[in-house]
Amino acid sequence: MLAQASPWYAHALQRTAAGPAEPLAPPARMQWTTRPGIGPGAEILGPDLRRKRVVELGCGPGHNAACLATRHAAHVTGVDLVGLQVRRARSHYGRLNNLAFVAEHALHYLQAADEQFDAVYSVFGAIGLVAPELLLPAIANRLKPGCSLAFSVPHPQRGGRVPAADDRPRRDYVTLPDRTRLPVARWDFDASRWEKHLDRAGLWLASAQDFHDPRKGRWPATLLITARKL
Repeated sequence: MLAQASPWYAHALQRTAAGPAEPLAPPARMQWTTRPGIGPGAEILGPDLRRKRVVELGCGPGHNAACLATRHAAHVTGVDLVGLQVRRARSHYGRLNNLAFVAEHALHYLQAADEQFDAVYSVFGAIGLVAPELLLPAIANRLKPGCSLAFSVPHPQRGGRVPAADDRPRRDYVTLPDRTRLPVARWDFDASRWEKHLDRAGLWLASAQDFHDPRKGRWPATLLITARKL
């Protein structure tokens, strides 16, 4: 019921209604931003991902997870709250080796996991949409020492916005394929506030990068954070 009540379920439902999900070739490159080809690729997760255990929180249709599993030989699990999204991801890439998709809340998945991971990442996924005081410690508990967390979120200054002045979530909107906008709670932090939460969880901020999308005006569109477990 939680998943079906979310805007992400409505988004996936419209995508599914638009046509069947066909098998796809894995992308050649990871994407972290709203504009393909801008920004780094998989290298920010580590110099050699072969046989490394990697988890994506909020995998959507599975494109980045498929890239890591095939182009970088990582063992990847894509986790998504919405079962319809997981069904799409399996339709696209379920035939591939080293790749699994799980329909579960990101926090619950991490809390129930009994293994350590070499990297955790999120691309406009669970990070920023789940309370950071809960999710970041859960990530830190499952990361091996010295290993990486990377996540991209909508930039807190997108469209001329002002970053959140406190730790509370703010009202944002998800635009569906039919252009309907549904409300969602988002933790809209700048890099300094993310650093504070990472530090509390035992994670060290390694970098914070702003990326622009020329289609969206002069304001930055994406904030990309990388961190390491202390």
